[in-house]
Amino acid sequence: MQKIMLKEVELMIKKIAWDTFKNTGDVNTFLELKQFQGMEEKLQINKLEQKAEKYGDSKNEWNNNF
Repeated sequence: MQKIMLKEVELMIKKIAWDTFKNTGDVNTFLELKQFQGMEEKLQINKLEQKAEKYGDSKNEWNNNF
């Protein structure tokens, strides 16, 4: 439930930023949107790294068995 709400908030922020940029043409708004997207990507990478640490890198473990 909480993940769904966070995703909705993220989408809403993106939509507001993009609509503001389209309506105003303000480059700063566009740059803020890009910065937000960069933060999202870093969070996703961190989540993947945490999962890899927690569960191990199964690809490497599989290769090491041979």
